[in-house]
Amino acid sequence: MNAIRSLLVFIWLVLTLIPFGLALVFCSLFLDDKKLWWWFAVPWLKGVIGAARIVGGVKYRLHGEEHLPREEDMRRVVLCSKHQSTWETFFFPSMTSHPLAYVFKKELLRIPVFGWCIGRLRMVHIDRTKRSEAWNKVAEQGKVLMDEGKWIIMFPEGTRTERGSKGSYKTGASRLAITSGACIIPIAVTSGRCWPRRSFSFLPGTIDVSIGEPVYTEGREQVELMDEIERWIEAEMRRLDPEAYQ
Repeated sequence: MNAIRSLLVFIWLVLTLIPFGLALVFCSLFLDDKKLWWWFAVPWLKGVIGAARIVGGVKYRLHGEEHLPREEDMRRVVLCSKHQSTWETFFFPSMTSHPLAYVFKKELLRIPVFGWCIGRLRMVHIDRTKRSEAWNKVAEQGKVLMDEGKWIIMFPEGTRTERGSKGSYKTGASRLAITSGACIIPIAVTSGRCWPRRSFSFLPGTIDVSIGEPVYTEGREQVELMDEIERWIEAEMRRLDPEAYQ
């Protein structure tokens, strides 16, 4: 039964991506990326989360939403999140008042339609094999995008991790926040409970998303700042999903 429900969600995802994505690419010739974000990207992403909830049985609980800056607040923000599945990359745009700019590997640009869309939305794509060049691009483009009102979102472990495990936290997010004067908002998310890593099958249940208080970066060092972010995220993960860490 789960396999059938999962298949229906992914069929819906693909069939709706084609018209939404092609419309976004076409309209990018005339509209700025903020209109593309709110008119095409966010409605489609909300639709994916809705389909996963209604058909796939994947619900969610949001904790700490009050810690997100208000819509009129133009402060620089770096969202720093646990990464267990693709679910959170679809969900985060639906909960924020500002457009997001993901930092992602350039290989995603090769995916038909989906890759074309994220290429049009002015995010930060990097070559992970060229670390110095990648960091310079993140720093340069990140500051510009934050000045335009976007929030930067980064996954400090670099890739999806198995439920109940922890990757190596990189300092890119803390480094960017310090150099740009941004605050960091840590996020814990238990998506591996319902959408396991490297799987196309949903497990009905509830994903918890917990948003921490903003951490300000003035006078901080990048390593000790990321250590603080890591401690909060990992402690919160164990609180939200204790059975995964037994």
